[in-house]
Amino acid sequence: MKKIFFFTIATLFFTVLMSAQSFKLSSEIRPRFENRHGYKTLIKPGEEGANFISQRTRLNFDFQQEKLTLGISLQNVRVWGDISTLASKDIANSFHEAWAAYQFTEKFSLKFGRQEIIYDDSRIFGNVGWAQQARSFDAVIAKIETSENGKLEIGYSLNNDAEELTNSIYTNVAGYKTFQYAWYHTAIKNLGLSFLALNNGVEFLNTATEEELNYSQTFGSRATYYLGKLSLDGSLYFQTGKIFDTSVNANYLAGNIKYKASEVFNFGLGAEYLSGKDMNDASTKIKSFNPVFGTNHKFNGFMDYFYVGNHINTVGLLDINATISYTKDQFSAKVIPHLFSSAADIYRGNLKMSSNLGTEVDLVIEYKISKNVVLNGGYSKMFGTASLEVLKNGDSTTDNSWTWLMITFKPTLFVSK
Repeated sequence: MKKIFFFTIATLFFTVLMSAQSFKLSSEIRPRFENRHGYKTLIKPGEEGANFISQRTRLNFDFQQEKLTLGISLQNVRVWGDISTLASKDIANSFHEAWAAYQFTEKFSLKFGRQEIIYDDSRIFGNVGWAQQARSFDAVIAKIETSENGKLEIGYSLNNDAEELTNSIYTNVAGYKTFQYAWYHTAIKNLGLSFLALNNGVEFLNTATEEELNYSQTFGSRATYYLGKLSLDGSLYFQTGKIFDTSVNANYLAGNIKYKASEVFNFGLGAEYLSGKDMNDASTKIKSFNPVFGTNHKFNGFMDYFYVGNHINTVGLLDINATISYTKDQFSAKVIPHLFSSAADIYRGNLKMSSNLGTEVDLVIEYKISKNVVLNGGYSKMFGTASLEVLKNGDSTTDNSWTWLMITFKPTLFVSK
């Protein structure tokens, strides 16, 4: 039976090669060691940090024939030791991507299936590439070239738990029942402009038996500007609508300045504001901005204290940060300090606390061993405050730190044109 299976796979493989205009087979193996001692939340007295090694393994198929393009990414995500050395099966396998796109005209195409969705700086839509499993969506996206420098993308997604005969409430395992969005980008000389409008629907029971689908809206714009060694970017987003029958009124503002001082040194200064809600605010309205489907690990410190599976619908955040980076040959390094404050008031009982949440310092290094082998590592430390203790229920005076080391192998196994 195994011989028949492998023969069938080999036959299909070579059939694809014979008919393809372009075929690429690539892979990725990415083990990562982590020492977590106050990662995501302040460690409590008496607790010990965690040490483990996780791994992402991918096999990627890219196929093109005339106007048809296919992308398939098989993925296994594991923690070393999570199954027995004698295990007969592994349940950590999935399709990270499985999509087909057709180019109807030079300026119009449709892309169907499981796929990553990434726009601008990944603040609202991103693939969360740091996470070993990453993020992808089941969606259809229309892509339109509106002009030489302009492009419009319109996306739609509809989720259910299974094929059913009658309607039943969705468990929201994907985080949403349905969404529709439009993203437009254009460039005018050194100026880049993007506009995004997202209508996100979440299904729930508003009574014991009555289902309801509420929509929240996220809309805004991002601009980039380049002038010699200087670059600037800024973003502004608003959120409105309803989530679980609760009104939403939140906003987001960010800006960054970057300067290339020399061939090896770059400097940056940035600020980001995500609105929040006072802890003594008794209203039901949601006033805290939610980055929705963003790559949140990229923002607000690499220790993931904010918006990486936490800090949603809370006091918001003001993040003032700086970046010093060095790059020469195969080596690069960054130091990124963050000064965190709450956007809304924090209370311990009736006592109003300081808005200062603390300072995080991130150090990241990278060394390119070869074209397809990269070594990365980092060390981060959080210097928290009593106000952060209110939010995280730990001890800010202990060593809250995180260390990691990762090696990535991304070879191309086969190319046919």
